[in-house]
Amino acid sequence: APSSCLVTEWGEWDECSASCGTGMKRRHRMIKMTPADGSMCKAETTEAEKCMMPECPIDCELTEWSQWSECNTSCGKGHMIRTRMIKIEPQFGGTACPETVQRTKCRVRKCLRGPGLEKRRWKEAR
Repeated sequence: APSSCLVTEWGEWDECSASCGTGMKRRHRMIKMTPADGSMCKAETTEAEKCMMPECPIDCELTEWSQWSECNTSCGKGHMIRTRMIKIEPQFGGTACPETVQRTKCRVRKCLRGPGLEKRRWKEAR
């Protein structure tokens, strides 16, 4: 036999428990009157349901920087670079990826120029 409980109508659904992605929402009702014979009221007073919100933003994620490369010249001014890789591409309005390559100046010993270069080298070698 159906329970002889008196219950109110279901209330409005609560807000979704998640602001993005999947969450739960609940609604409630009250027991107005329990059965006269003192038995337990079997009516549910809470109902829960999944709710889907817009996808959560996914921010860009990068690896650590690599070591700086060697200077690209053997003498004088040059540059070195270092790089990092994108681990996770941003989605759904997540933060964009910053730079993945950096350059910096480097300077190796002065370049020797002009006449007498051969002589000087020969002297140093002895």
